[in-house]
Amino acid sequence: MKLFKKLLIANRGEIAVRVIKSAKKLGIETVAIYSEPDEDSLHVKLADEAFCIGPQELGESYLNIEKIIQTAVNFNCDAIHPGYGFLSENADFVKACENAGITFIGPHAEVMKIMGNKIEARKFVKKLGVPITEGITGTTAELLKNVDKLEFPVLVKAAAGGGGKGMRIVYNRDELEGVLETTSREAKNYFGDETVYIEKYIPEPRHIEVQILGDNHGNVIHLFERECSIQRRYQKIIEESPSPTLTDELREKMGNAAVEIGKAIGYNNAGTIEFLVDKDLNFYFLEMNTRIQVEHPVTEMVTDIDIVEEQLMVAAGNRLKYNQKDIKQNGHAIECRIYAEDPSNNFMPSPGKMTLYRQPQGEDIRIDTAIDKATEIQSFFDPMISKLIVKGENREIAIEKSIDALKNYDIHGIKTNIPYLLQLLNHPDFVNNKISTKFCDEHTGEIIKNIETEKNKIDKKIPVFGYLLYTLYSYGDNETDVWHNIGYWRNIMKIPVTLENVKYEILINKKRENTLNVVFENENYELCFKEFDNGRLKFRINDTFYNVSVSENEERFGFVSVDGFIFNVERNDILKNIDYSLTSGDNNDKNSLFSPMPGKVIKVNVKKGDKVKNGTVLVVVEAMKMENNIVATGDATVEEVAVKEGDMVDTNMQLVYLTE
Repeated sequence: MKLFKKLLIANRGEIAVRVIKSAKKLGIETVAIYSEPDEDSLHVKLADEAFCIGPQELGESYLNIEKIIQTAVNFNCDAIHPGYGFLSENADFVKACENAGITFIGPHAEVMKIMGNKIEARKFVKKLGVPITEGITGTTAELLKNVDKLEFPVLVKAAAGGGGKGMRIVYNRDELEGVLETTSREAKNYFGDETVYIEKYIPEPRHIEVQILGDNHGNVIHLFERECSIQRRYQKIIEESPSPTLTDELREKMGNAAVEIGKAIGYNNAGTIEFLVDKDLNFYFLEMNTRIQVEHPVTEMVTDIDIVEEQLMVAAGNRLKYNQKDIKQNGHAIECRIYAEDPSNNFMPSPGKMTLYRQPQGEDIRIDTAIDKATEIQSFFDPMISKLIVKGENREIAIEKSIDALKNYDIHGIKTNIPYLLQLLNHPDFVNNKISTKFCDEHTGEIIKNIETEKNKIDKKIPVFGYLLYTLYSYGDNETDVWHNIGYWRNIMKIPVTLENVKYEILINKKRENTLNVVFENENYELCFKEFDNGRLKFRINDTFYNVSVSENEERFGFVSVDGFIFNVERNDILKNIDYSLTSGDNNDKNSLFSPMPGKVIKVNVKKGDKVKNGTVLVVVEAMKMENNIVATGDATVEEVAVKEGDMVDTNMQLVYLTE
């Protein structure tokens, strides 16, 4: 068996951690690269060696081919794993590895050029007779001229795109030119290739992909399929395997089509053939991802095959260990992507400092992440925090276990999509597999309402009493004997607490050891503190036991998790650690224009003296893989433009000054 001696991981985050784990299992030494903001990241700690590749600017760090190759040479690496995103589908990077005598963990450059480019891939697959949607290619002028050959709506897509970026649906011709410009710019920024194309839009499609593995000896197999239809902003948030949509006959047809494509192109590593399936169960080739996928764990869970290990083995020259007849699907796996984002605000990313990070544990639960404690989510990168993968005997059990795991996944201090995922998994249409790629578009409003409805059903005394006991535990002079060290609370028996902006009072009548007798909303209760460990508080209200998670930020504002819902709580008798000095971010004035999060200015549309109307896009700021349009809130004149393209900005910096 051939193996590499030392592997450089040209990536960051959870996929870098994932690659390191498989490499270590094979006895391969690892080298991590990191940009300055990632200095304390988990992948840096887990690797045998690590090197700072540059500043936060991607072009100077994770996208800098010359620096990465030189680092691999300096550390005597004989292989590079690109993970996903960044340079994973960059044929120039593959060539640079070859020129340096370093093995690229992925397909050959020629394969990547064809299959990694959506336009070339479509041409290649069409020759094989695999079904494909209609589409047009060409320059912007040619696309505008020929788009009438297709019926609206259409999809505009980046030829080198992936991960949901560089893709937009267009409903009429008037929108097309602007969308082509935006998509092209986004494609250039993320993939280094501004080429876009247009294809026919299939209404209410299922997005189903087939995992393939190939070696350098002509062998190609598939590891069955993943259902990836649950998406927001064209990016997947829930994946599952096997697909609940496919019949056995269709599963075999799509698997065979994927293998046929792989063999025809001479594919020699892990890759994914993506298909759309319409309501009549007709399937169409969508694209190929010539790399490991974010959602690969669901396939690993049901096949018991370590895909990253196979990548390393075949890249070293070994034959595939498996024949097609060896591959079976056992049970059902669901992956939920955990994001720092606010679903109620159009899934706007939510960077910031966590006050608590606590993962669920249990049999058949897997967490892929680069986080092992509460940390700060930066705005420089994708807002994905982790992937929660759960396996069950069947889909029904997998859903139940996923819901239970999400309820025990505690992330405080920032907004996440955990409550959204909980309600989505509970939604009757998801449970009954009445889904498509439009599911989130159609049901998000309903899901957001359900979050509030279900949260309001939780008895408010649970978070109130939980937070009270936490503060008595945390603020004592002696944590091992806090009940004898309550301090000034012995003389101030009424404790004011605010829950979700509503004020309450708790009257403490009596205390003994770990027990309090209190009055809350004219009712008497006995509270008994049991234990507090790693953010998890166990206590009793009368005869009922509760487990909640509690934390505070630096200003002593509290967060309490109950069944996956987070409540904001504070003690009004505690002095807060708040700096009340005003900043330029105090932007109540409608003419004050700030970025919603730290990011990079990628376009400035106005200059001093320009007249603008309500809704005019003044500046575009890129943050967390999103373009944020800063728009005028009324008719005005531009008094000053305080930024230029390329500037890094935070939320306290005014970008444009307007006068009415």
